[in-house]
Amino acid sequence: MVKDNLLYTETHEWVEVIGDEAVIGITDYAQHELGDIVYVELPEVGDDLERGEGFGSIEAVKAVEDILSPISGEVIAINEDLEDTPEAINNDAFGDGWIMKVKLSDKNELEDLISAEKYKQLIEG
Repeated sequence: MVKDNLLYTETHEWVEVIGDEAVIGITDYAQHELGDIVYVELPEVGDDLERGEGFGSIEAVKAVEDILSPISGEVIAINEDLEDTPEAINNDAFGDGWIMKVKLSDKNELEDLISAEKYKQLIEG
């Protein structure tokens, strides 16, 4: 599943922009490829992120993957529920499985993200 109202990265993160903030998670495709998620390493509120840098990781039965920040900015909230129920990403990657909220430092970076249509082509290709 790919949601049309989101932006995506080639490394399978999604971004929902709300004003000068963004909600970030991993895609349904990514969680499916990883398998059962057993642990999520989250950033700290107040962390400054740089686009393309790792900010945490996801441990699944099949693999451990770094999560890359699709945008630069300051972490303003994290999904603390993932500490006790990391499987929320498997169950609802675009809803309860969100990872963090970020205050954007450079909205121009959003232009480098890909549309839902292009992301569909990427994962189907």
